[in-house]
Amino acid sequence: MALLHRLAASSAYRCAPGISSILVRRASTMAPKLRDPSLLKKDVCYVNGAWVAAKSGKTFEVTDPATGEVITTCPEFTTSDTESAITAAADAFKTFRNLTGRERAKLLRKWYDLAVENTEDIAQLITWENGKPLADARGEAAYAANFFEWFSEEAPRTYGDVIPASVPGNRVWTTKEPVGVCGLITPWNFPAAMITRKIGPALAAGCTVVCKAPAETPLTALALAELAHRAGIPKGVVNIVTTNDNTIAIGEQLTTNPTIKKVSFTGSTNVGKLLMKQSSSTLKKLSLELGGNSPFIVFDDADIDAAVAGAVASKFRSSGQTCVCANRIYVQEGIYEDFVAKFVEKVKAFKIGNGFAEGVTHGPLIHDRAIGKVDHHVQDAIKKGAKLLVGGQKLPDVGSNFYDMTVLRDMNADMAIASEETFGPVAGLFKFKTEAEVVKLANASEVGLAGYFYARDLERVHRVAEALEVGMIGINTGIISDPVSPFGGVKESGFGREGSKYGIAEYQITKMMTYGGMGKPLQS
Repeated sequence: MALLHRLAASSAYRCAPGISSILVRRASTMAPKLRDPSLLKKDVCYVNGAWVAAKSGKTFEVTDPATGEVITTCPEFTTSDTESAITAAADAFKTFRNLTGRERAKLLRKWYDLAVENTEDIAQLITWENGKPLADARGEAAYAANFFEWFSEEAPRTYGDVIPASVPGNRVWTTKEPVGVCGLITPWNFPAAMITRKIGPALAAGCTVVCKAPAETPLTALALAELAHRAGIPKGVVNIVTTNDNTIAIGEQLTTNPTIKKVSFTGSTNVGKLLMKQSSSTLKKLSLELGGNSPFIVFDDADIDAAVAGAVASKFRSSGQTCVCANRIYVQEGIYEDFVAKFVEKVKAFKIGNGFAEGVTHGPLIHDRAIGKVDHHVQDAIKKGAKLLVGGQKLPDVGSNFYDMTVLRDMNADMAIASEETFGPVAGLFKFKTEAEVVKLANASEVGLAGYFYARDLERVHRVAEALEVGMIGINTGIISDPVSPFGGVKESGFGREGSKYGIAEYQITKMMTYGGMGKPLQS
């Protein structure tokens, strides 16, 4: 179909000096044609190795954020429906925990192979229900599959220890055991990677899972469940439930049901605090990957071109809808003007539109609430003295969930962006003078998920890396996600680590055994 392109310099889109991003006019439905249509599930969830509807028969609609059109419907599970999934997971755990690490590894490897084989269809589903451009969705699909591969290799290597005892005649050793049935709650912004990053280590450790898929993007999770079934994952080991109206009730069930021994949640800090409070009733093991407000610092000795590229990649990935996006961009005063000019030039080249359209670099936000928050942050900054360089407006001619890629300069600490996570395509540029000043500004946040900085002075690199109060740091790079790297934060960004060699430990307990009476001498 022919697509109409134009520059947003016309009166309909212009809110500030300069040219905004390139836009793609609203197109008609661009539904994908899946190579394997059976991966698109309708009105069923995956429980105990079977596809089942909600007992009530109720469903909710899943919509395309780019067009607002309904893709399909999914089951409106209740707590009763979810209880069946928990029971199935508990029954499966009795035998699954006893498989050897190598046996679990082979199952995960089969799931990985199928995920790779179906990467294109998984990517199509991600773009359809999430809105991100197809190129980004393909990257996510590959990234998601890699967690199955990584943890298939970790499964046989869950070593214990032999500990020298302080009591003569005693022998002490430890083993690693699966914690039990796990409740997983995943977000919509990475509908494939966030679920595989949790399920991979859980199964590698010998746990079984009940995963509540996000209501905005449940189709990717259900497609992955279909691949799990084909891979021969035993029934009850993986259970996927969906809901829209009963989200709070099911979240409470996963955190309070005594059968669930571990909860892993990725989402907002406020919801994480609520889930932690609820989990205290049964003292569950928890992993919480919560909100961020990532500082991105560019020092005057940095490679400016590399820093601009890194900042653009970090800030505008998935239209700013990632928890590790650069939220506050601090640039040292000596290079501030050069950085601003080059940064704006890059942003003007973006193409905004339906993620399936050729050449589109950025798609819609997930829903109108996200649009409202982004616009509030922009207007707040302008009101308090920021200068709008690019964007700063909704794009109704493209679609109801589109917001222009936006750049603001001359930001200050009184603006909402300085203290709140935007979760959208708004880059606020702050000027700073000294290293001590910017570290203080960067740490002036209740959360501490990720941080970034560009510098070439090695002494500065070590000083700043050690001073930043975050769980992850990108040094001279704007992209830090990798299955081999531990992912997680500090302060109110939560606790626990996902991915890497540390990720499997979140789903294990350490059992200590002391054997007495072993000190008798050898008989001649």
